[in-house]
Amino acid sequence: MSSKSDEQKMDRRSLIKAGVTVGSGVLLASAIKTSTSVADVVGGKSTQIKDLPKGMADDEFSRMQTELLKALAKPETENHWIMVIDQRKCVGCISCTVACKAENALPPGAVYRPVIEHEIGTFPNVRRSFLPRPCMHCENPPCVSVCPVNATYKRPDGIVSINYERCIGCRYCLNACPYGARQFDWGEYYTENTPEIQPYEKVANYEYGIGRVREKGNSPIGNARKCHFCVHRIKKGMLPTCVTTCMGRATYFGDLNDKKSLVHELIGSARVMRLKEELGTKPSVYYLV
Repeated sequence: MSSKSDEQKMDRRSLIKAGVTVGSGVLLASAIKTSTSVADVVGGKSTQIKDLPKGMADDEFSRMQTELLKALAKPETENHWIMVIDQRKCVGCISCTVACKAENALPPGAVYRPVIEHEIGTFPNVRRSFLPRPCMHCENPPCVSVCPVNATYKRPDGIVSINYERCIGCRYCLNACPYGARQFDWGEYYTENTPEIQPYEKVANYEYGIGRVREKGNSPIGNARKCHFCVHRIKKGMLPTCVTTCMGRATYFGDLNDKKSLVHELIGSARVMRLKEELGTKPSVYYLV
């Protein structure tokens, strides 16, 4: 009797295991097909993006990735990249800040995505809110008009960029930005005043798709610096690093011009706002409050 019962348990276990294996295989096969399409689109070989498998269609992260690839299949002039940050989901872990510094090999003093903390209320009814503050990538950016050498410019897809080779380090743009989103690279190192500068400080970063090693006398030392929506990642079909590392899934990214995109849906919320809208800068970063 015991032997027969054990056999039934084993058969049941085997059946479940087989089902999981088959299901995983189907999901993996679908993911591989999608990955192939990703490579083709980024390489300019295809404009066909496969839809997500049914089980993944409701996942916001997977949806953003698919929508990113669909947007990249269009000319740059037809995109308008925006970011949406849900303050109710942000827990102030600053993983986005740390990931951004690592992604861009940022030096001391340069923080592209600080998280501003606010304390609200009085004891005992006190709470804290967190406000990640990247560059706003304004439609009317004050930093562009004040640059005397046109080193700061707005791309057709809405991303405000800096040409490091053209920047003369005058810092007019730092003063013009009403959001304090720009920093200056003074050429400092974390391990200076030690026996030697450590190798990790000489690792190349790939901002704007160009590999640069920070060295005295060369860009980006002596330049204004800021968040660029990880344009080097976007070009390769990847979401900005702050989006992929957000443990609360509080940050969203996509093409505003895609009326069916997740970000377009989110900014239709009644609780959406943008910082300092009264200035007429028209930021491309939206907040859900």
